[in-house]
Amino acid sequence: MAQEPCYKRILLKLSGEALAGKLGYGIDPDIIRGIATEIREVVDLGVQIAIVIGGGNIFRGVAASSMGMDRASADYMGMLATVMNSLALQDALEKVGVITRVQSAIEMQEIAEPYIRRRAVRHLEKGRVVIFGAGTGNPFFTTDTAASLRAIEIGAEIILKATKVDGVYSADPNKVKDAVKFEQLTYLDVLKKGLQVMDSTATSLCMDNDLPILVFDLTSCGNIQRVVCGEQIGTIVKGE
Repeated sequence: MAQEPCYKRILLKLSGEALAGKLGYGIDPDIIRGIATEIREVVDLGVQIAIVIGGGNIFRGVAASSMGMDRASADYMGMLATVMNSLALQDALEKVGVITRVQSAIEMQEIAEPYIRRRAVRHLEKGRVVIFGAGTGNPFFTTDTAASLRAIEIGAEIILKATKVDGVYSADPNKVKDAVKFEQLTYLDVLKKGLQVMDSTATSLCMDNDLPILVFDLTSCGNIQRVVCGEQIGTIVKGE
């Protein structure tokens, strides 16, 4: 495996569900340890890593609002769930020797720094991993949109979106057996076909700022490092 990274600064987007593993809810200690170890391997290559985590393993704002809860209140609860995940990942990373800072878009000084862009960039330059919690700090925005926004703000070269499947398909490969996998897509393809890469707000933000998105399978061991070193896995979304 080539040990020469293709990127200097990346943003890794993890879903909350990824942390739950087979438990389906909460945080699987083995899974989070495995993710932390993989991130450490990439940090050891000299790559600067920022992370955005969802909260779907603890609480989903959209699901709660569909059952009659006020959408803004539900979204704030979802943001707090992402902070819980951020603290869990920080703990796992520091146990494997990676210095990590959590920055929250909702101020909670006792447990996380407030989100300050220049401070985040300074942490990255010093080789620390920065985890952005609480989404954008606003209801009605997903953690995908938060990932796009933060990636652009810190000058990341690419968003690595870690999922349970090995790329973007024309349909759900678990349900449709002849679903076609795409190697490469444009932002407009994703928006027009309504593909489940990121929501339209996040995709549009990436398109306007020419920020590529790479969707890959997190469940295969070593995939984060493979992607960073330029191996052709997953699906890349970029401009024409």
